[in-house]
Order: sequence, then structure tokens, then C-alpha cells
Amino acid sequence: MRNKLAFLLVAVMLLLAACGTSSDKGSSINTETDGKGTSEGEKTYKIGVTQIVEHPSLDAAYEGFQAAFTDAGIEAEFVYKTANGDNNANMSIAQSLVGDQVDLIFANSTPSAQAAKSATSDIPIVFTSVTDAIDAQLIYSMEEPGGNVTGTIDLHPDTIASTVAFMKNDLGATKIGTVYNSGEQNSIAQIAQVKQALANEGLELVEASVATSAEVKQATESLIGKVDALYIVTDNTVVSALESVIDVAKVNNLPAMVGELDSVARGGLGAYGFEYYDIGYEAGQMAVQILKDGKSPSEVPAAYPANLKLVINKGVADALGLEIKDTWNAEVK
Repeated sequence: MRNKLAFLLVAVMLLLAACGTSSDKGSSINTETDGKGTSEGEKTYKIGVTQIVEHPSLDAAYEGFQAAFTDAGIEAEFVYKTANGDNNANMSIAQSLVGDQVDLIFANSTPSAQAAKSATSDIPIVFTSVTDAIDAQLIYSMEEPGGNVTGTIDLHPDTIASTVAFMKNDLGATKIGTVYNSGEQNSIAQIAQVKQALANEGLELVEASVATSAEVKQATESLIGKVDALYIVTDNTVVSALESVIDVAKVNNLPAMVGELDSVARGGLGAYGFEYYDIGYEAGQMAVQILKDGKSPSEVPAAYPANLKLVINKGVADALGLEIKDTWNAEVK
């Protein structure tokens, strides 16, 4: 009897030990310390993440990027670093990720991608939240990126023209005010397109430039009395302080169109846009092709956002006394 009890005790201990070592092969690790895969023999990729500043749009893109790894069943250690809008820190981050010998760099913004490219020509780089990757000298063309860089663009070709037409035809605006960081390459590219679209519609642009997010409110206030509407493009410096713009617009009863959907939820009147989560996810799928399928970034075409829609903030429209018309074909939130 004693031998039987001992045998049963050993069997139970072995069973418990086996349960304690089971693992979820589809999980994704988001840590800076765990470099081991969750199953024996399965590689855990080390992904360096560089982001110029934290705000909802860029954060959503990063979430989408991570989700693509989870859905593909790829184990990854994400080493996340943000520059907090400091370009010197931005360069240091890129260099430190190269020194960490990461398997791939995810660059979330134009300055982040430019710094990463300048830091390495060997490590694959996948970007998102970049407005004009060709003008920023990140890729040679959308179809054939070349080099070690590819990614997803955060400006649909029709976004700016559609927004300007809406501001003229449906808001009755003739003088449009904008605030942007003249040191951001993506903003310069967008403002050039805004100027062209406004010229095509016979409208005028009034500009105010900033260097830091702390300057955004004063710059916005400098436009009051000179414009009848605001248009804020996807400028990282300004969007990180968007509430300052919204507050000034609200006090002065000015409609403020924005460049992406997350900013509508934060108080913008509306935007022709897409979900940043989606372009982050698409960038993650590109990274999967590079890491899992062995493709070079030069073999993975860069991509524009797939879907463009008009989203209107009902609360803001009501406060401005604007009727939301059926002809707008807008998604109302």
C-alpha cells in the first residue's frame, strides 16, 4: 500500500511539473528584458522601436504594428524608445538601437525613419506615419523602395484636396489658417500640397510656424482675426499639443479641420482620414515578410493608406451651429 501511495505521489508531481512548463506559442512579448522565445527552438526577434513623440495617432500605429506580430504568431521583444520631440535624442535613439543589434527597426514618424536610415544600412527598417518617403529620401519609389527601408505612408493622395474642397464648399471658408513645425519634413511636404490645393480653389493660406509644442497655443492665437477656419495637418509637434489649438478654435467659434481621425475624437471638427492603427498593422505585416519570409525591404513595396473616409465630430458641429448634411457622406461620431 505504501509503495502504491508513493507511486501516485510521484505521478501527480510529474503531471503538475508538465503543466507548469506549457507555453502559448501565439503570444507576443512586449518587454525590454525577456529575450527568450516562449517555446523551445523558436526564435524571439528583437525589434527596435523609435518614435519621435507620444500622441494618440502614433501610439495607435505602434499598437497596430505589434498586433501584426501577434496575428502572425511571431515572438518578439519590442525595445521602445521615444525622443519626446527632441531631434538630438532622436539620433541617439537610432544609434543605440543599432548598437543593441536589433533584428529590425520600426520607425514611427518621418524624423525617426530618417535618423534610423542615417544610423544603419544593414538592419531592415520599416516605417509608418511618414508623409512623403521619397522626398524625405527614405526610399527611391513606392513600388521599388531600394536599400534597407520600406513602410506605410500616412497621407492618402486625396486627403488634402478633399479637405480643402470641403472647407470651401461646405464651410464657406476663404482664408485658412494653419500651424506647423517648419523643421518637420513631413509637414513641409503637406503644407506645399495644401498651398497648391488652396490655389486651385482660389483660397488663401495664413501660416504660423512653431519649433516646440509649447509654442502651439500662442501661434494659433496669432491667427485669430485673420482666418475663418483652421486646418491642422499631421504635424507631430502640433498634434502632440492639439488641445491648445482646439481650445483657441472653440473660444473663437472657428471650425478646425484636422489631418487624421484620432484628432477628430480629440475635438477637431472633422477629417478625411484613416485609422493609424491600420497603417501600423500594415507596416507590421511588412516586417513579418522581412523576418519570417526572408524578404529584403527593397522587395516589399511601400504603401498608401487603403481607405479614406470623412468623419465628423457631432458635438463640435453642433457647437458651431453646423448642419451635418446627407450629401457629406460622413461618418458621424
